[in-house]
Amino acid sequence: MTFKSTKEKLIFYDVPVILFSLIPIFLITGPFLSDLAISLISLLFVIYSIKTKEYFYFKNKYFYFFLFFWIYLLLNSLLNNFNFDSLKISFFYFRYGLFVLAIVALLKADSKFIKYFFYSVLFCFSILILDGFYQYLNGQNIFGWKSTVRTSSFFGDELILGSYLSRLWPIFFGLSILIFKKKNFFFFLLIMIFILSEALIFLSGDRSAFFYINLSAIFVILFSKKLAIIRLLTLISSIVLLVIISFINPTAKERVFDKSLEQMNLYQTNKNNDEIYIFSKPHTHHYISAYRMYLDNKIIGVGVKNFRKFCKVEKYRKSQLSCAPHPHNTYVQILSETGIIGFLFLISALIYFCIKVFKHILLRLKGNSYFSDFEICILSGIAIYLWPIVPTGNVFNNWLNIIMILNLPFLIWSRKILNPS
Repeated sequence: MTFKSTKEKLIFYDVPVILFSLIPIFLITGPFLSDLAISLISLLFVIYSIKTKEYFYFKNKYFYFFLFFWIYLLLNSLLNNFNFDSLKISFFYFRYGLFVLAIVALLKADSKFIKYFFYSVLFCFSILILDGFYQYLNGQNIFGWKSTVRTSSFFGDELILGSYLSRLWPIFFGLSILIFKKKNFFFFLLIMIFILSEALIFLSGDRSAFFYINLSAIFVILFSKKLAIIRLLTLISSIVLLVIISFINPTAKERVFDKSLEQMNLYQTNKNNDEIYIFSKPHTHHYISAYRMYLDNKIIGVGVKNFRKFCKVEKYRKSQLSCAPHPHNTYVQILSETGIIGFLFLISALIYFCIKVFKHILLRLKGNSYFSDFEICILSGIAIYLWPIVPTGNVFNNWLNIIMILNLPFLIWSRKILNPS
């Protein structure tokens, strides 16, 4: 990106950089401000590209893949059990692809603003750790918001504290390693923040988030070149801290482990029921209903955001527990709502991811590497979204989509600029 005037630079570089750097803070407030930020960034990028006729940004395989997926979602919404919500979600889904291109272009122009984004994440993690532990110990946060059964800090009734921390943790860790080469006092302060944030994820009672943070940790430990020891130490330290906390107050442990076993019926509380559930009885019935929808609509599914509608149809119901806004699993939702065609996009992304990781493993065995340690951290965040066997949120949820795509521009930029091989 090149700018002919200070005004042009202000509009097309400075404003998007500020908005991007504030996204971690916006995500705490909810989806509105973060969605507004990525929409404005995308819009300014499109205006800049048209104004300067620099269309080469759009000529890459990642955007082509996204474009085909977006077109399919749009056609599916128009032609398949039409409803306005489905069309709205599908039509505006294109902003995510434009956002990724915009941030990659900004990073290529001047990547110094990475530090602004990093300090924004650092600020968010710090205040959430302080407030989260305060709420856990006192039953209410610094604003007097009381916790019910789970620690939620500034998220209030939205029990997504663990989700926020676990999904941003890989980016936070990766940027820390990229920015701070020397192991000084500030670096060790960051290590303490890493450990406490992992512990807070557990204390939030979010079982999926706790699985995610451990999955990303294992990924980094197995595939990084120089980060295995430090990541293992942070993981072990957080586990030790959790063991100590669990002895003092076993509430979080009971939810994450005991309740999970009970809901799966592995810990028998009902001797008259020997059925084993996938995560829980409601989850299992969601999946059965979604699978029945798929069997009747194999090619294109029942339509984007239509699970909530078709789960009420008698032939798809397993029980009164079948219905929900979505089936709580990414792969199940894509299969039931968009059919085999939509599912092929997701599977293609998974296969491509696995091929690249396998290539990295082969090179590591020879003493080389395909991905840098920074990229391995980012990939560990992407692995969270591609892992198939875990309860998830709505695939088309704005908040989840935004926090997910934050990984992509960093990875693409790093592959093209920092590690172009």
